[in-house]
Amino acid sequence: MPGVIVTNPPRAAAEDVEALAGYGVATVGEAMGRTGLLGPGIRPVQQGVRVAGTAVTVLSWPGDNLMIHAAVEQCGEGDILVVTTTSPSTDGMFGELFATALRRRGVRGLVTGAGIRDTQELREMGFAAWSRAVSAQGTVKATGGSVNVPVALDGQVVHPGDVVVADDDGVVVVPRERARQVAEASEAREKKEAASRAAFLDGQLGLDRYGLRERLRQLGVTYQTYDEDAAGERP
Repeated sequence: MPGVIVTNPPRAAAEDVEALAGYGVATVGEAMGRTGLLGPGIRPVQQGVRVAGTAVTVLSWPGDNLMIHAAVEQCGEGDILVVTTTSPSTDGMFGELFATALRRRGVRGLVTGAGIRDTQELREMGFAAWSRAVSAQGTVKATGGSVNVPVALDGQVVHPGDVVVADDDGVVVVPRERARQVAEASEAREKKEAASRAAFLDGQLGLDRYGLRERLRQLGVTYQTYDEDAAGERP
């Protein structure tokens, strides 16, 4: 498979990445209109970690990690490596040695649609990773691929330089050109949720805060006592 390694692609502004890092994946996904989210099959190997960074993308042959080696050279401070394969694969394409090299270059984490291994070591060294599978199965280094090209992962197109936000809930991808706008929308959503949180702590119900009693009425949902229900007295 011939390929290409693209050097120095444009990246989202560092200040926008840092702004997005302050919000959870769920908040960012909602702020983008429930878009950009990867599927629930891509899960973290650790808990309690949130990262945000700019994507360096890899397109590899299944069971072959040659292009990850090539991608390490293209990674820098604040990046997140995003690895995909040309067809489904669960092989452990990434492990502790790759993480050591990437951490030396300031890379914040890995997201892959394939498999990883050495998960205990990754947790111990504090290198964050999200993957579709965990597998001890090794790989070869025999087939060409591409680095820093648009790739498809769980129905989302990831371009090099896009912002990747990942936490315990999963992964969301923010297009580079929208990073500032999505950060502002995430801030607005966070403020709205803070106001609702305060109201709930004060005893207000979501039924009243969100005007849902009228919605129930419109849908024909009624209230009745337990005795009425037991007696089969339905409207």
